[in-house]
Amino acid sequence: MAQQNSGKISKFEVHDVRFPTNVTGDGTDAMNKECDYSSAMVVFETDTGLKGYGMTFTIGRGNDIVCYAIKEVANRIVGMDAEEIFADMGKFFDFLVADPQHRWLGPEKGVIHLATAAVSNALWDMYAKARGKPLWKLIVDFTPEEFVKSTCFRYITDAITKDEALALLKKQEAGKAAREKEVIERGYPAYTTSVGWLGYDDAKVERLTKEALAQGFNHFKLKVGADVEDDLRRAKLIRSIIDNPANMPAGRTVDPKTIEGKNAGPTGCVLMVDANQVWDVPQAIEYMKQLEPIKPWFIEEPTAPDDAVGHAAIRKALKPYGIGVATGEHAHNRMTFKQLLQLDAIDVCQIDSCRVGGVQEILAILLMSAKFGVPVCPHAGGVGLCEYVIHLSLIDYICVSGTMDRNVLEFVDHLHEHFLFPVSINKDGRYNVPLDPKTGYSIEMFDQSMMDYAFPEGAYWVAAAKGEPFAGAPQAH
Repeated sequence: MAQQNSGKISKFEVHDVRFPTNVTGDGTDAMNKECDYSSAMVVFETDTGLKGYGMTFTIGRGNDIVCYAIKEVANRIVGMDAEEIFADMGKFFDFLVADPQHRWLGPEKGVIHLATAAVSNALWDMYAKARGKPLWKLIVDFTPEEFVKSTCFRYITDAITKDEALALLKKQEAGKAAREKEVIERGYPAYTTSVGWLGYDDAKVERLTKEALAQGFNHFKLKVGADVEDDLRRAKLIRSIIDNPANMPAGRTVDPKTIEGKNAGPTGCVLMVDANQVWDVPQAIEYMKQLEPIKPWFIEEPTAPDDAVGHAAIRKALKPYGIGVATGEHAHNRMTFKQLLQLDAIDVCQIDSCRVGGVQEILAILLMSAKFGVPVCPHAGGVGLCEYVIHLSLIDYICVSGTMDRNVLEFVDHLHEHFLFPVSINKDGRYNVPLDPKTGYSIEMFDQSMMDYAFPEGAYWVAAAKGEPFAGAPQAH
């Protein structure tokens, strides 16, 4: 891998960027009824002018707390040589989580870990830009040894060792080039959550479901958990649309491998439901038994996200009903995923790009999931998360699991216009692969967007405080 003078980390800026998605009901669910998609963004710059962007995601008022934490974590790397960081990203992760006074607040979890993710991801963005490659391509081009060196294994060697990881990666080496070519040609399979936010009325749900079908989607997710009768009615509305052959686009075909075991309807469409942690374990079991008539593939986040034992109990109880269990969006760290996998608690592993501490920890979770045979279907609601996670799914498919037959990556059609390298979906409902060599980790936001939606002094928020309109406000979907 060619080296260049990337310089030393000379400065950084932190931006509190919040978008008023609560106005249109975007992002609403049974747990989160007020939701302004927000980005706690950090921008690092070296003394040679190289920049790296990283962010973590919140839904509003917590953003100022995360921004403060990012400043504290980021201060530790000012003055460090960028190339020395790139040479051993695994060691860099260990450094980020090793400050004892930060660690005391919560070892690799909570606000400090969200801040760690923003900082770590910014350095990965910088690394990829320094090599002139999208982040996914940077890592796909690693040797198995370089991949393992970049992964955090602390606390998970009882689930997967470095030697086991190396063997797994070497086994996939021969097919990497063919898989890379295939996914660039076809795109990576996606599912949509944009149809099913809890704050949408039936007319909007119906319109968005039909639009998603026309766009090529065959996997749909609905928010549930506030009222079982309301959930059944809304789910049956979606089912009446996606199961009706008359609504299918002309020439539409569905690969049977992508829907096997997913409770697909007569048109090959799949419905999933998401409770966003609202239930206790017994509640989750009884509530989902009542939703069995709508035949969901899985229930996402049925209970507290770090309750691995509870998820295992729910999965066991729902198995006779053909309903799987998915979680991971709010799983703090690789250790939580380790427990979920070791306890056979999940059918689907849902990584989040900035809930855990960055790419190094994501690589560990991908490796564990592959060893345990659990498909990875990342969480990507929010601002910037779709841009992030397409890279992670590509790494999983090309390097780690070697399959995308049962995998689908969440897509939410919100706020992509604020990014220099926004994601896009092809006619078959699949993510297009980012190919621009300047892409990095796809998380660089336009300066104007960061200024307009800076909280509280940005132009949008100043206008909103005065009750005045703002021309650049995001449009309802």
